[in-house]
Amino acid sequence: MDCRVEPGNDPVADSIQRFPMIPPFSHLIRLTRAGFVLAREGVFALVDPTPLPGAAQLGLKLARLLERPTAATGAGRLSAALGRLGSSYVKLGQFLATRPDVVGIAIATDLESLQDRMPPFPQDQAEAAIERALGRPLHVAFASFGPPIAAASVAQVHRAEIVTDTGRKQVAVKVLRPGIEQNLRADIQAFFFAARMAERFSAEARRLRLTEVVATLARSVTVEMDLRLEAAAASEMADNVKDDDDFRVPTVEWDLTAHNVLTTEWIDGTPLSDRGALERRGLDLPKLGRSVIQSFLRHAVRDGFFHADMHPGNLFVDDAGRLVAVDFGIMGRLNEKERRFLAEILYGFISRNYRRTAEVHFEAGYVPPYHSVEAFMQAIRAIGEPIHNRSAEDISMAKLLTLLFEVTGLFDMRTRPELLLLQKTMVVVEGVGRMLDPKLDMWRTAEPVMRAWIERNLGPAGRVEGAVEGAGEVGRFLGGVPELLAHGARIAAQLDRATRDGIVLAPETVAGIGEAEARRGHGTTIALWVIALLLFLHLWR
Repeated sequence: MDCRVEPGNDPVADSIQRFPMIPPFSHLIRLTRAGFVLAREGVFALVDPTPLPGAAQLGLKLARLLERPTAATGAGRLSAALGRLGSSYVKLGQFLATRPDVVGIAIATDLESLQDRMPPFPQDQAEAAIERALGRPLHVAFASFGPPIAAASVAQVHRAEIVTDTGRKQVAVKVLRPGIEQNLRADIQAFFFAARMAERFSAEARRLRLTEVVATLARSVTVEMDLRLEAAAASEMADNVKDDDDFRVPTVEWDLTAHNVLTTEWIDGTPLSDRGALERRGLDLPKLGRSVIQSFLRHAVRDGFFHADMHPGNLFVDDAGRLVAVDFGIMGRLNEKERRFLAEILYGFISRNYRRTAEVHFEAGYVPPYHSVEAFMQAIRAIGEPIHNRSAEDISMAKLLTLLFEVTGLFDMRTRPELLLLQKTMVVVEGVGRMLDPKLDMWRTAEPVMRAWIERNLGPAGRVEGAVEGAGEVGRFLGGVPELLAHGARIAAQLDRATRDGIVLAPETVAGIGEAEARRGHGTTIALWVIALLLFLHLWR
């Protein structure tokens, strides 16, 4: 199946064309190896054979014959298998954890625990890669350079020092694994091949738009393979939070950053994963939990740009008591419409304004207009009321969004990948907040952030600002009116000449038509008359 389309016309095709074409036989070899590992780890035991055709059920039974007796139990089998298959499959698992619509809620929940930890690669390889990327010897770029302190599927991190005008400064140096780009590209192409084959033979695969799912993964991997883009994400978030008192981002050392190397300031803080160390510092853990939740919501709703991997290992508390985030390889972005949608539905649930919550879905175009607002409001109430009857520590905004997306599916709301990423990130953030304060009141924590955004953007101040922006648009339009009128006058004059005198072609054009007609016959004559017609249309511009 040829999926190649002109660049810019199809985002799926554009994602495919970022990767070099590989013969289908190579894909089959890679996928066969992956299938063998999945079978050995007992992953196919998770598949319900009931809806499958007879041939597929037979294949499933044969695959289960390869299952190891010591394979993991439950949904953990998939995480174990993906970890054994390596970097690409770990990334695939992490990505599928954000798509419960594709893999189901149980598997998605299991994949959230997939650990992206790998053995480090040799120090000399890391140093050689950094020297090639920066174009200078390591001892010139860094005053000292230590062994790896953390290693994942795509990159590993080293602690180093640089010399500045004020003395030595500690930095963190992230370097991509050698050969990782080639391996990831080959595996992504195999994923595309498998998705295309599935869509060819399965209506369910077409409904889930598996090629688009892989295309989204491909775009994410492309970003992660260029550490300059991660540096840009960190820089953008640093600009967004520069006035926040409780959250900050490490500064990027741009002179020591390249395609496969990222250097940032070293964070000498306490990781949120070490509760004992936080308690020994005498930190207010409930306040810290509220700060985690409110920071995330501010980034998502106020800025439209949020850290989508806020697990405890990526969050630290510095000496001033501020949260510091690291690792900006996975980021989420929401446009203005999505931010308004998120703010209003959450605030609608907080205030129990279910009609407004329902109306927002219709205004955003997420629920088709042929459905009833009243019927949808009733479904919204069925989600919201049980939540308000529970104690504060039992309320989960992430679970609320999960239930909401399930209900909206009944009303033909199409999957919104950006909102699913937000929801899955909220699961992680809530987990961090509850770890710090098991009795965390999510509604009371979220309410000031939601209310502030709504008052700022949908209240009187927002309306005034919108009116000013609208007036600016009108001013720009009025400024262009003279040019529009002059252009209209030219068109009218050209139309008048064309209708009065007919179309006059240049002599060389007429001669060209005659010669071409003699040479190429009737088919070419038609083509040349098309050219003449285009010349005529040109007079109308």
